[in-house]
Amino acid sequence: MQMGIRIAALFNPKAKLWVAGRKNILQQIEQALSGKTEKRIWIHCSSLGEFEQGRPVIETIKQDYPDYKIVLTFFSPSGYEIRKDYTYADYVFYLPIDSANNAKHFINLINPSLAIFVKYEFWYHYLNQLKTNNIPTILISATFRSSQVFFKPHGGIFRKMLQCFDYLFVQDEVSVKLLSTVGVKDNVIVSGDTRYDRVAEIASIAKKYPLVEKFKEHDKLFIAGSTWPADEKLLEACLDVLPEDWKLIIAPHEIHGAHIKDLQDRFLSNGVLYSEMAKKPAGYRVLIVDNIGMLSSLYSYGEIAYVGGGFDKGGIHNILEPAVFGLPVFMGPIYDKFIEAKAMVSRQYAFPVSNAADFNSLLQHLVEDDAHRKTLQDNIRAYVSANTGATKMILDIVAAKWLK
Repeated sequence: MQMGIRIAALFNPKAKLWVAGRKNILQQIEQALSGKTEKRIWIHCSSLGEFEQGRPVIETIKQDYPDYKIVLTFFSPSGYEIRKDYTYADYVFYLPIDSANNAKHFINLINPSLAIFVKYEFWYHYLNQLKTNNIPTILISATFRSSQVFFKPHGGIFRKMLQCFDYLFVQDEVSVKLLSTVGVKDNVIVSGDTRYDRVAEIASIAKKYPLVEKFKEHDKLFIAGSTWPADEKLLEACLDVLPEDWKLIIAPHEIHGAHIKDLQDRFLSNGVLYSEMAKKPAGYRVLIVDNIGMLSSLYSYGEIAYVGGGFDKGGIHNILEPAVFGLPVFMGPIYDKFIEAKAMVSRQYAFPVSNAADFNSLLQHLVEDDAHRKTLQDNIRAYVSANTGATKMILDIVAAKWLK
């Protein structure tokens, strides 16, 4: 894997960051921690999405157990580069490559009182070294599927990694049953998904955007977030079914110049860039958000949402961000890895679509039936609220055993 990424770094900016960020990384860590005697908790996230999942746990630890320093590591540049100055972490590093020597050196340097892995991260040498050093190790907000290598005949080394965790806090009973088939059961706890706690916190401190209010005026908003070109092709067609008192906001996942230009071309005279709103006249039906950081609060202005990513094998982005504000959610057809999406689809709070005809038909029903839409919004808010509390459950158990 390392060699492949180094080759990719010759052409790919993210791969280049991945390589550059790990140059002399152990020396950097040693220098940062040198001479300090302090209690530390290590929290590892693969990328930005997992960070948001782990964030409620990090911030609760800092609030309730301030004597502990937080060492936060990332595998991906998309997490590290955006959160390297995160206020609630005392140290933020790239995770050194998973090798026996690196793991031993890294664990000895940070000497954590507790290690927390978020959702998907399984690194053999790190987990083995933590177990060797008798360091308590937990996995939070995890989900397991029968298609994963843990449950295959050739997955022995991966099953061995599961034995390194003192606790596995999982999102659902399906994960519990799967883990029991490979002998992991006494330390598995259904705690739910910490992202519900995170989005509830975001909703409580949602930012206000005067330019969005100016754009909305007295109309209703359909807000599309984290979109990719396949999603935007559907959105282009939906303007035909949106009544005159509805407007569309698109906050794409990628905001580089070529993608923004493509969006402008798609919506032509209907569209205005957020960066140009202040100096443009009124009358536009589509607002294109060409910056990062607005989306989670932006949903508070909406009535219906579309969340992108569902036409890619990686699957959808975070549908809980709009759901916390009560927004019914449209998305592409690839969402099978996401428990929250499957749960919302089963309750008819979310609607997977694969073509413009189905999308427009469902959308038209929602925009025209105000009473049904408002009842749906109330039910979605209640559903999200009922699923909060994972952070407290996890830390109540962990603190009683290891945080003094």
